[in-house]
Amino acid sequence: MQTFFKTIGILGKPSDPDIADTLTVLYQFLRKEHTVLIDSHCAQFITEAKSSDIEDFGKYCDLVIAVGGDGTFLAAARAIATFDIPLIGVNLGRLGFLVDISPDQLVEKLATILAGEYDQEQRYLLRAQIIRDNKVFHEETAVNEVVVHRWVTPSMIEITTQINGIFLNTQRSDGLIISTPTGSTAYALSAGGPILHPALHALVLVPLNPHTFSNRPIVIDDSAEIEINFSQTRQINALVTCDHIEIPDVVITDKIVIRKVPKPITILHPKGHDFFNTLRNKLNWSSGYNA
Repeated sequence: MQTFFKTIGILGKPSDPDIADTLTVLYQFLRKEHTVLIDSHCAQFITEAKSSDIEDFGKYCDLVIAVGGDGTFLAAARAIATFDIPLIGVNLGRLGFLVDISPDQLVEKLATILAGEYDQEQRYLLRAQIIRDNKVFHEETAVNEVVVHRWVTPSMIEITTQINGIFLNTQRSDGLIISTPTGSTAYALSAGGPILHPALHALVLVPLNPHTFSNRPIVIDDSAEIEINFSQTRQINALVTCDHIEIPDVVITDKIVIRKVPKPITILHPKGHDFFNTLRNKLNWSSGYNA
């Protein structure tokens, strides 16, 4: 078998009941022709394998395989976002828009990909910065979405949004989701946002329970810089999350700036990958209909 990847990193969700069996099959298959690194959180399942923190995968690996659900995949993507390393997802979860290889097809599908037969796509990420006193106080990367929302308070928050320095609106709501096309099938979808095809260079802004019914989701170009400020005159409890990673200690004088990360991540799929077929299967579209 011709191989295009010498060192392969594997990470998984340690709490998943099927993780040990799947990692064992995966490791035994890969170790024949590859150097394999196991994420240190999963090293207990493959004791003979070399282990490494996921944050160091980018230094050593030519390919990373995430075993679990989309959450595991997102963690891998954030960890290697600054490196030119492709990702493969093995689905142990329930929904799994990003992880598309099932454990029962693992060896067959992976062998084909490792031989150079695969579909490749690129997904762009977001970078959120909290600006305080004209300095970057905190920053975080998001694959799916950046969310500004109320926290531990019954009151709505009031925020002002600018796009490329141009005023968009002021809204009273539970918050605002800024989503990539990848995240349009995640939190943004449950909040009533549109599904964006992954190839689109676009972002969608989705209000969370807005006070004004006419405040609807809006799609913008992904080259835009989004700036969010709080309109309140008194301190409120607000939270900024990036793929559910919390940015703490946000105050009303902070400015939140969100931009696309210039370098995309690369995802490898088995040949014949079809985004629309994924939507039909995961969202139970066309149930009972035979084309």
